[in-house]
Amino acid sequence: MSLLATKNLSAFYGDFQALFVVNVSVEQGETVAIIGANGAGKTTFLRAVAGTLPTAPEMVTFDGEPIGHRTPHDIVRLGIAMVPEGRRLFPSLSVEENLLLGGHSERKGPWSLRRVYELFPRLRDLRHLPAPALSGGQQQMAAIGRALMANPRLLLCDELSLGLAPVVIRDIYQCLGAITAEGTTVVLVEQDINRALDASARFYCFQEGRLALTAPTKNFDRAAITAAYFGL
Repeated sequence: MSLLATKNLSAFYGDFQALFVVNVSVEQGETVAIIGANGAGKTTFLRAVAGTLPTAPEMVTFDGEPIGHRTPHDIVRLGIAMVPEGRRLFPSLSVEENLLLGGHSERKGPWSLRRVYELFPRLRDLRHLPAPALSGGQQQMAAIGRALMANPRLLLCDELSLGLAPVVIRDIYQCLGAITAEGTTVVLVEQDINRALDASARFYCFQEGRLALTAPTKNFDRAAITAAYFGL
């Protein structure tokens, strides 16, 4: 049984259909990449899994349980947490207060405030500052730390590299190894094809709300990926 599976997943924003019959499976302990151009449906897919975009119950299952109808709050308690695009930290709260909010579900697991500070030591030094005082990279670290505080079995990461300098992106992706070493399963949405493929074992390529290609990342033809990415 897959940890996460979508079955004929379709999603709408009002009358606009953003996803068309998407079937994805993610096994326990995997890191799976979701790639595609702007508007391909990548973030919509994560929102459907995280419950911020409701779907029919059976369209999304987690550990065999239908969750398409569950609220985001319930889904966090089940063991799914999301690092949203743009970080979305609470600007009126300190770094540490943002992190502590991530632990409101009180799920048991390896991640605590101490462990997050060990993963991102710079955050310990900045813990009393308001979130907007941090650099973009530091905010991304705080957003990841906030999600880890929920002790998720499945971590959804939306555009971790967006707007960050290459050296910062490198450091953040190096931390993914420590996260997956704890047994956390990761679904990684990323526009940077090379970065996504290097960090994952399998990928799904979305194109205009549909699956265009899926395969293991190892030794796969990059030209075929590029063609699916751009719909060529």
